[in-house]
Amino acid sequence: MPLQQGSARTRQRTVLLVGIVVLLAALVLAVVLASLLTHGRHEVSPQMLKWKDRGTTKNLQEVILGRCYNYITAQYPELGDKDCLKIWESLKAAFIYKNPCNITSEDYQPLMELASQPIPCNKSLFWSKTGDLVHRYTKSNQNFLTLEDTLLGYMADRVSWCGDPSAPGINYESCPKRSECESNPSSVFWKMASKMFAETACGVVQVMLNGSVEAGAFRSSSIFGSIEIFNLNPEKVSEIHIWLMQDIGGPQSESCSGHSIKRLISILEERNFKIICEDNYRPVQLLQCVHNPDHTDCRLCTNSS
Repeated sequence: MPLQQGSARTRQRTVLLVGIVVLLAALVLAVVLASLLTHGRHEVSPQMLKWKDRGTTKNLQEVILGRCYNYITAQYPELGDKDCLKIWESLKAAFIYKNPCNITSEDYQPLMELASQPIPCNKSLFWSKTGDLVHRYTKSNQNFLTLEDTLLGYMADRVSWCGDPSAPGINYESCPKRSECESNPSSVFWKMASKMFAETACGVVQVMLNGSVEAGAFRSSSIFGSIEIFNLNPEKVSEIHIWLMQDIGGPQSESCSGHSIKRLISILEERNFKIICEDNYRPVQLLQCVHNPDHTDCRLCTNSS
């Protein structure tokens, strides 16, 4: 009898020890898994480090919201019914936690609808390779609007953003360039915004191009050359005015009779647009002359004596 009792106690101890060992193993496994999951959340994935363009703008939410509220309250109060918070959430949803090379137009469609606005006829001003000059001009002349002067363009101008499948879902280190992948957040956004801007144009439309660019003022690969001109509606646009601006004292690579401008005019005429081209449109040239007042190109008249 004592032998049987001793054997039973031994079995109980063995079972207890096995139970303790199993429990400890389970606890260790849980700790290891928790550590791995936590580490994975905060670790920057290798993918996030490989892109060549700048990363997401710091404080992106505050920048977008600030610009949106400024636009609809200080600049265009008639757009006061726009919901800036919804606009921000829609932009964020378009790219957060997504592969930055797999962005689609569908991702941005809700944003385009939320931030769209009517553009009055005769006010649309398109541009290529004249970014600084054209925006100096629209700031001094409220009769014209570029894409960057609309709510969508104003919020996104000179701002960068992209996501990543791993946490925190936004890549602040780097974003892909267009040359790395076509369907990146920035390229898809600007293509969609440019398409919508062109579709809303009506009446007389203006285009400011750079006649000092050696490769030619008009490039088929530009946003203007590949998207905007093909989304202008001949039934809504009565005339297209091309302003071909050359740098003051800079190279005069092309005029209105130049090769690339002829190609542009041919494309537009095929789509039944009426075109007028003007070299160094004087109101814009006067703005250039603010920085070069003594240059011969900036003299309003010449003494005959």
